[in-house]
Amino acid sequence: MLKYPDIDPVAIAIGPLQIHWYGLMYLLAFGTAWGLANYRARQANSGWTSEQVSDLIFFGAMGVILGGRFGYVMFYNFSQFLDDPLWLLRVWEGGMSFHGGLLGVLLAVAWFGRKYQKNFFDVGDFVAPLVPVGLMFGRIGNFIGGELWGRAADPQAVPWAMVFPRADDLARHPSQLYQAGLEGLLLFIVLWWYSSRPRPRMAVGAAFLLGYGIFRTIAEFFREPDAHIGFDLFGWMSRGQLLSLPMIIAGLLLLAWAYRRRHQSI
Repeated sequence: MLKYPDIDPVAIAIGPLQIHWYGLMYLLAFGTAWGLANYRARQANSGWTSEQVSDLIFFGAMGVILGGRFGYVMFYNFSQFLDDPLWLLRVWEGGMSFHGGLLGVLLAVAWFGRKYQKNFFDVGDFVAPLVPVGLMFGRIGNFIGGELWGRAADPQAVPWAMVFPRADDLARHPSQLYQAGLEGLLLFIVLWWYSSRPRPRMAVGAAFLLGYGIFRTIAEFFREPDAHIGFDLFGWMSRGQLLSLPMIIAGLLLLAWAYRRRHQSI
């Protein structure tokens, strides 16, 4: 069994100025996405400018933050929202949802596409490979913060299991790192490779939906369900898996439609 590294939540402190690790992870996420997007924009005949990339990252960041908070409140703590509607606005109290953030990003993509007269799916295909890196940094932030820990594990069978100080005395899977590796690094590698060659419109975005849905579903088997929710269906399906199921279905349908449309146009 490994010892959980008790990391100071403040990454940098200069006098009264404090930069927390979680905030730093957000900066790394958006900064990396901006760098990767500019790299792709500089490719020949990309159809993108550095100004458009900057606007896209800004719109996307707003979609992640606002949508992530809205999704967390609606998907995971709706009863608390009913008791205290203003809690939705108290973002400093924590609570973000990927699936809500995804909805926010989709709205941001639609807004951006309308502003620059770009097709919604073309923008989505451009954005999709950038997202997993941000997810990776976010999950690392969860691990540093000692939150969203995994299910109990036998240290004999899982020697990297650890006790999280904010949980209980049970050794648990570091599921945050599993998610960082699956939904983050591995999904990024797959999408970056897949999008490095011309693909049918919608295909890259569809591959993201499919890949994330599958990887999140796998990771959820090692993640402890939210205490106030537990399992949603069949005694084993978590809220994260339930919300990922439509992504898998949509990804499969859009991927099939993208390639069918391409073959029909040839």
